[in-house]
Amino acid sequence: MQFTRGFKNRLASATFLVAAAMTVAGPAFAQSVVVKGNRRVDTETIRSYFAGSDQAKVNEGVKNLYATGLFSDVRVSRAGGSVVVSVVENNVINRVAFEGNSKVKSDQLSSEVQTKSRGAYSPATVEADVQRIRDIYRRGGRADATVTARTVDLPNGRIDVVFTVDEGGKTGVKTINFVGNSAFSTYRLRNLMQTTEMNILSWLKTSDVYDPDKIAADQELIRRYYLKNGYADFRIVGSDAVYDPAQKGYVITITVDEGAQYHVGSIAVDSRLSDVDPVTLRSLVKIKEGDVYNGDLVEKSVDSLTREVARRGYAFSSARPRGDRDPASRTISLGFVIEEGPRVYIERVNVRGNTRTRDYVVRREFEIGEGDAYNRVIMDRAERRLNNLGFFKKVKITNEPGSAPDRVVVNVDVEDQPTGSFAISGGYSTSDGIIGEVSLSESNFLGRGQFVRAAVSYGQYTRGIDLSFTEPYFMGYRMSAGVDLFAKQSDQTKYALYSNMVTGATLRLGLPVTEEITFSPRYSIYQSRISIPNTTSQPYNDCSVPLIGITPGTVGAPAIDAANSCLSNGEASLAIKEASGTRLTSLVGYTLSYNTLDNNRNPTQGMFAEFRQDVAGLGGDAKFVRTSADGRYYFPLFEDVVGFARLQGGNITGFGGEKLRIVDNYNLGPGLVRGFAPGGLGPRDISDPLNLQSAALGGTSYFGGTLEAQFPIWGLPKELGLKGAVFADAGTLFGYKGTTNFAQLLGYPAGTGCVAPTTAPVPGTNPVVNVKTSQGSCITVEDSHKIRSSVGVSLLWASPLGPIRFDYAFVLSKDKVDQKQAFRFSGGSSF
Repeated sequence: MQFTRGFKNRLASATFLVAAAMTVAGPAFAQSVVVKGNRRVDTETIRSYFAGSDQAKVNEGVKNLYATGLFSDVRVSRAGGSVVVSVVENNVINRVAFEGNSKVKSDQLSSEVQTKSRGAYSPATVEADVQRIRDIYRRGGRADATVTARTVDLPNGRIDVVFTVDEGGKTGVKTINFVGNSAFSTYRLRNLMQTTEMNILSWLKTSDVYDPDKIAADQELIRRYYLKNGYADFRIVGSDAVYDPAQKGYVITITVDEGAQYHVGSIAVDSRLSDVDPVTLRSLVKIKEGDVYNGDLVEKSVDSLTREVARRGYAFSSARPRGDRDPASRTISLGFVIEEGPRVYIERVNVRGNTRTRDYVVRREFEIGEGDAYNRVIMDRAERRLNNLGFFKKVKITNEPGSAPDRVVVNVDVEDQPTGSFAISGGYSTSDGIIGEVSLSESNFLGRGQFVRAAVSYGQYTRGIDLSFTEPYFMGYRMSAGVDLFAKQSDQTKYALYSNMVTGATLRLGLPVTEEITFSPRYSIYQSRISIPNTTSQPYNDCSVPLIGITPGTVGAPAIDAANSCLSNGEASLAIKEASGTRLTSLVGYTLSYNTLDNNRNPTQGMFAEFRQDVAGLGGDAKFVRTSADGRYYFPLFEDVVGFARLQGGNITGFGGEKLRIVDNYNLGPGLVRGFAPGGLGPRDISDPLNLQSAALGGTSYFGGTLEAQFPIWGLPKELGLKGAVFADAGTLFGYKGTTNFAQLLGYPAGTGCVAPTTAPVPGTNPVVNVKTSQGSCITVEDSHKIRSSVGVSLLWASPLGPIRFDYAFVLSKDKVDQKQAFRFSGGSSF
């Protein structure tokens, strides 16, 4: 204010002097201008501001010189026959420095302030920058921060400008209160908000920072939640945010008026288009009579109806919802009116702000283009799609008049955001052990909207590499296409006494049928190499290839007796030995999926169902048909408690005279029924009682079901990401269809019946001192259809390392040879 007042006083003084000079000198003014006091600014430059002789232009020249920011004082006077312009130049800023800041980096502050090095010093600009810095800290949750500015004089009229910051403590949101809510608890409404309260995790998070814009967005989330649950009269009466110096935080109070919950009464579709029968559109309405009113489903119905009539040739038409409330019965009668809209065409689509993403990536999300009929519903749909891409920080679609009354220009303003990630992942599971992964991914490769990923994993029992590429708009159609290359080595010796190396590739397509249904065909070819370890520490094949000094009966090893033989130190089943070696599998398949989940990462309502089928036999060594289905349904049991029901099943059948190998079968455990070890249930080779744990054969058919309830752990901050769960599982795996007589594998002639274990000299050694025991040629299969079941409790943690789950299960029913595992721990992802 002092600077501004001084400027006005000096401007008035200069104007008065100019007026006096003009009265005496008249036109001579423009002919003789003397400039004094300038050191850096050229004299002719200053004279150019006074090209005119009339008083208005002189006043304008003085004002314009001040506006350059180069001068702290400008005075105009007369001396003899000349007019003298006396100036005092502002100091030049040598550098701008920041002191006391640690929460906000100096680079960020430098980009925000208007005071710049090598620029002219302006007290008014510096004062405005002080306020800008305060605003930055306020938005960052430090409303108590103080900022001061000072200058340091240097030679030759140069100065340093130093901003000193006292950041103070964090002043986030201390408490969020709701008034007037009864249908939903304050706890539930707080969980809907992106803004959170300060707690013991405040040093880790920024969501507890008070931001008026974020609070407004949270109110919209709350409003939509009430509308989704039938409260059509809901409104937010008021929202107050008060800073409490004692608590050093904001207290936010949101007052609501819930109104009554409504159900849907009658539903009618009224077509004002002569050629469109409303009866044919009725099935597109997503909500049913008697349902709780749901604003989201009404919006989806409008979208579906508009798209359908546009498909039938009525490009200007749209659906308009109408609701008639009946407070007495608490019902809403819904009507959807299909009517012709104004005939407006899209003249041009301007895409602005995309510095990295190609224009066509944005334009292809629109179902209409330049020259087509303008439709507001379809534009809203395109805006949602662009937001869902994840390529942009913000997306805004606006209109402006075109060159004619029936033309409109569509402006699409976007702001690119980083889409690449480098992730180091870590985890542990009871089946895979400790595992780490390094991955590099980009979801907007070269600005083309393509997804690429490369990952390398290394762990106790698994290691591998994955390369993936996806083009979301293959050949210009809304159809994704991709290729995956993979190589994975897995050590199954903990549960099955073999290791498997798989290398291959998959070609895939994704074709959206509707918003909920996707059809995804694929072709895969892979080679698997199964090997059985036979070392001093893992002698799992020494009945076939004895290890001198290790295998009982050889020199330096115990003699063969009832307790000691090659079977006693662990021996792979003959079914595994038959499957050892290299095999090529070539298969074609597809997946048909249905998804209505409200949130794919943390669903609370909706269904996800998947039907998969693969046929192997297009070349390669395997011939089978594999079919599976998996359905999951989420539903709210009551407030904050989500129910989860799952049904799954599958079957694999060989054809063309080919018998299934053990690795083709389903080998299931906790993925079907928790409480069982990996490969712990289903058909088993019981011919060797000493190796039951590692003798899983797998089955050809399975089915199972799960019931689970997930709930928050009350009293803990939601930012901890902890939830509890109780569950019940039931299922079975059966139908071993593989070989049971392996006489030929052991060297016996074809047609030989079952041969008992025998003891014989080891070939190529001293037959007196080296003998071995051979496995019997037949296996005994325990293959029960018995339903296995369990109940248990879980702890779910959305940790910084990714989702982690702890399960503890109590087995209620099992087969006598099934292998149990009560505790299961799995998880780990990017950090």
